[in-house]
Amino acid sequence: MENLNNKSMTFDFKDKVVLVTGGTRGIGKAISLAFGDAKAKVVMVYYSNEVEAQKTQIEMRNMEHHSIRCDVSKPEEVRKMVKDVALKYGQIDILINNAGIYIPHEIDKIPYNEWQYKWGKTIDVNLNAPANICFCVANYMLLQGSGKIINITSRGAYRGEPDHPAYGAAKAGLNSLTQSLAKKLAPNNIFVAALAPGFVETDMAYPYLHGDQAKEILAQSPLNRAAQPDEIAKAVLFLASEGVGYMTGSIVDMNGASYFR
Repeated sequence: MENLNNKSMTFDFKDKVVLVTGGTRGIGKAISLAFGDAKAKVVMVYYSNEVEAQKTQIEMRNMEHHSIRCDVSKPEEVRKMVKDVALKYGQIDILINNAGIYIPHEIDKIPYNEWQYKWGKTIDVNLNAPANICFCVANYMLLQGSGKIINITSRGAYRGEPDHPAYGAAKAGLNSLTQSLAKKLAPNNIFVAALAPGFVETDMAYPYLHGDQAKEILAQSPLNRAAQPDEIAKAVLFLASEGVGYMTGSIVDMNGASYFR
């Protein structure tokens, strides 16, 4: 297995304000810590898990950070959250849309009303929310004359999600939104890209990576493992760094060669 501990990349985001949704758990936590290590001012958005938020704040005690609770599926809460961040720091330089949910809703096993609820909830959190956050943050970036937006999508946007179809649909929509905004905002010096991971070793993926299908799932990649959150974080920091502007509109596949389009 590749020794990840010996791999280092150096980034410097001093004085940059970074907004990370879902920033206190899993991939988002790794991203928050990585930006904190790189001297950024990190604003972590979380929904309800106060315990995990407090744990992450403790880990970031020597870094400049702030956490804020927000239900990103509610447009008015999003508007207020972004406004509060902009007022507190006077700028938002980088947005990482990472918050998401993964609710099973098999079309042949649930009633119509359950299908409607789970479909709507998944689309609200995984597509409508990042779209609304992009809108609110981009309007500050337009005033600043610069900014970077990075959306965390999924390989499920390409390979299909038979037990989680709304998740696959939302992530495909987020890929398309990324490309649309990249074209629209490029003349204003606003960079927009997406990162599409496969399985990542997080709490959300734990039942799949350590359950009955774990061996089969891990074998999807010739590396015979899932990605580590730190690997995703390093890729995000690379996209957010200076000197890669021509990557705007890119959707970076990060799936351990588990499939090829």
